[in-house]
Amino acid sequence: MPVQKTEEELWQEYKRTKDPKIREELILMHSSIVKYVAGRIAINVPPHVDFEDLLSYGILGLIDAIEKFDANQGAKFRTYASTRIRGAIIDEIRHLDWVPRTLRQKAKILQDVYTSLEYKLERSATDKEVAEAMGISMDELFKLIQEVNTTTLVSLEDVWYLSDDSDEVTVMDMVESPQENGPDRLAEEDDMKSILVNALNKIPEREREIISLYYYDELTLKEIGKVLNVTESRISQLHSQAILRLRGYLSQMKGTLL
Repeated sequence: MPVQKTEEELWQEYKRTKDPKIREELILMHSSIVKYVAGRIAINVPPHVDFEDLLSYGILGLIDAIEKFDANQGAKFRTYASTRIRGAIIDEIRHLDWVPRTLRQKAKILQDVYTSLEYKLERSATDKEVAEAMGISMDELFKLIQEVNTTTLVSLEDVWYLSDDSDEVTVMDMVESPQENGPDRLAEEDDMKSILVNALNKIPEREREIISLYYYDELTLKEIGKVLNVTESRISQLHSQAILRLRGYLSQMKGTLL
């Protein structure tokens, strides 16, 4: 009976031989990452976007990760693969263009209101202040935030290019795995990390906590609701508000890195 090879041995052999059978073993070994990433993304996409399609896009990202992963760079494969898988899924979602133009416009208007109001106030704007600035009621504001919720996923995935020849790094990558990038990238990421930390410190504490629990501790919105003793819909709303605030601040600062 043949001795089963360790994962490290499989990686070494695949890098040496590029044997399709070994690649298949690595795909099966890490397919759970695809399901996990696709599951988290599925929370924020419309019902008509099929989960099986997300899995298919994710598998392509996993294959790409297997082909390009270099253990000598110091990153863990799960972290590296998650980035590639998420990127592949998001790219396909963008191509589907499932967010209506009018909804994008509403999200942009709402983001601009948060940005301009908080710049003027030099602090986080309250729901009441945002509603008054837009000339709508609090109920209308909450309804609008819920409506644009599906746009916040793709917004968070906007790409920041660290240099002309580097790989892509997203805001979500920086939030989820701030310590697990290769050593050759760390110096370039310092400015982005500093800006992201500043942005996170500017949003309300409750929203900052939700961002941390969702992207770093990897809890679901439902689980966060239980932790904070509020409804899942309220967590979803606060998550959207946090992303709108972050996107507004980061879009202002992006030019300093490009």
